Amino acid sequence: MEILVVGGNFAGFTAALELKRKLKNRATVTVIDRSEDFLYVPSLIWVPLKRREVSEISIPRRSVLEKKGVKFVCTTALKVDPDDQILYTEKGNFNYDQLIIATGPKVNFDIAPGVREHCCYIGTPVGAMKTREKLEAFKQQPGPIVIGATQSAGCMGAAYEFLFNIEKWLREQKIRNKVDLYWVTPEDYLGHFGIDGMPGGESMLKAFMKMFNIHYRTQVGVEEVTDHSIRLTNGETIETKFVMLMPPFIGVDFIKDSPKLEAMTNGFLDVDGTYQHKKYKNVWAAGLTVNVTAPFTPEKVPYAVPKTGYPSDETGKIVAENIVRIANGNNELKSKKWGDIAGLCVMDAGKKEVLILSNRLFKPRSFALMLPNVLYDFTKVLLEKYFLWKMRNGYSNLP
Repeated sequence: MEILVVGGNFAGFTAALELKRKLKNRATVTVIDRSEDFLYVPSLIWVPLKRREVSEISIPRRSVLEKKGVKFVCTTALKVDPDDQILYTEKGNFNYDQLIIATGPKVNFDIAPGVREHCCYIGTPVGAMKTREKLEAFKQQPGPIVIGATQSAGCMGAAYEFLFNIEKWLREQKIRNKVDLYWVTPEDYLGHFGIDGMPGGESMLKAFMKMFNIHYRTQVGVEEVTDHSIRLTNGETIETKFVMLMPPFIGVDFIKDSPKLEAMTNGFLDVDGTYQHKKYKNVWAAGLTVNVTAPFTPEKVPYAVPKTGYPSDETGKIVAENIVRIANGNNELKSKKWGDIAGLCVMDAGKKEVLILSNRLFKPRSFALMLPNVLYDFTKVLLEKYFLWKMRNGYSNLP
């Protein structure tokens, strides 16, 4: 059996290792990704502030995968023809029996004029390093800072983390009194996170904003960003010297250029809780490639649900398990929708942290908790070290 995995981060990396571990010599598993390195994305928030270097949160994919018997091809996947079962890449074409699409997202910087040209973005290594450069220049001429998310964004958590880390950094640089710090978000209320909030979350974040003297605007989108200001959908214009925004995610060009996949208008793949394509039963989606429908309706400004590392890792395991079941002649597939996966997140708050735990990502939940730790972000650091150790050693079966 030839199994191709397009994309090699949380979902793809895990799926490939699990498939090889369970099927052994019964399958040839190949990962295709345009980057040589696995990246622990949650720690990118620390790169602009020099708490981490990109090299410290990266793992060479090839050595880990090949040690476990998985092939790795570093190239760009161009498109797929699911009828002929051919994957086209810049390094040639590949036939497959099973295909896992775990490409992750593309960032829509064109959501509003000026976002691409004038905003920092911390979601990629290049973006994080450019943000570091801009902050170094900012120290010489400090002024107002705006941090947040645009309309239709879903990754509010990372922006919240960066906000509180910037506030601490400003104090460490002894320029906090020279900076008005703003938070702007399309959320209906603080702490919605795109999951309809957590018990006590709004009041906790309001207390944080007051304690750290951060101005905030909810239910706003971005009309335009210039090199010295940001105009919001409520008509307000804020003069600024530095802006970091999280734009929305959309599907990658690989999916757009594969029209037979019949992606949603946002470029993601519509699958059920088995993560199997509805038309092509040997095509699977995992991680951020999966289209996730919000179980709520935003009141004023659109925003999306979060797609984070833990559920991505879980979907990779579910897809691997289902392919193994099919290989074993078992057509009873495992099913667990994105919103049914447990909520497990540690929000950094500038060497402080908030643990966010729930039995389901979306309501209704039987268990949900936000627990602040104002002493040190010990859990955030421990989780990073554990996951990097796990992936470096190829222990995909571990939680």
